[in-house]
Amino acid sequence: MITTLLSNLHSLSSPIVPFDFQQDSFVWLDLSVDNQEIFNFPINEEALLDEYIQATLVKNKVAIGVGGYNEEREFYKLSTNFHTTDTPRSIHLGIDIWAAALTPVLAVLDGKVHSFANNNHFGDYGATIILQHDFEGLTFHTLYGHLSFESLDNLYEGKIIKAGEQIATFGVPKENGNWSPHLHFQIVVDMEGKKGDYYGVAPKNARGHYLHNCPNPNLLLQIPSPNLLTMLYD
Repeated sequence: MITTLLSNLHSLSSPIVPFDFQQDSFVWLDLSVDNQEIFNFPINEEALLDEYIQATLVKNKVAIGVGGYNEEREFYKLSTNFHTTDTPRSIHLGIDIWAAALTPVLAVLDGKVHSFANNNHFGDYGATIILQHDFEGLTFHTLYGHLSFESLDNLYEGKIIKAGEQIATFGVPKENGNWSPHLHFQIVVDMEGKKGDYYGVAPKNARGHYLHNCPNPNLLLQIPSPNLLTMLYD
């Protein structure tokens, strides 16, 4: 089963950013519908969300925030970019790592470039890289979104990537879909024919399908979490 494989692959994995989540301080950010502080933030007022995130990091005296898998996020419902199905998309399928622009992004596992693109729409991924991984007869993919434009330089499909190799940097808002600088990291088992893009936010009425196809990235990253067990979806 893919969830077991991902957990076992942690021993072969590299940190996704040059930061020791096991030793250094960081904060888990709640951007869900349960967080009344941001409930009414419209997505096209990105400065409000950025201000909230930066204030939370300062309050906790840390440089990095983490969170997001399987969160229902209200602010997506206010953007036409996430109204691409009968039900507005609001279920976040990856883990976000919030840090300074140009933070290096490292490949978590050995693999090859599956595809890449600049998804250049408001609220979208911006520059995106997708790697393909083959272990123990199973194939899955890792998606890295909200990158800098330069991260797409010198890429080609099939390029071999080694775990720990720097493949990108965090993009600034004008390059990353107009978000506060962060990395969206997602596991996708079946790309369903897509290249350079895959839903990072799912419609609520298809939550089960997308969570099964996009298992919790923390199975692989194993970032310490006070509620890790409730975040796993098998």
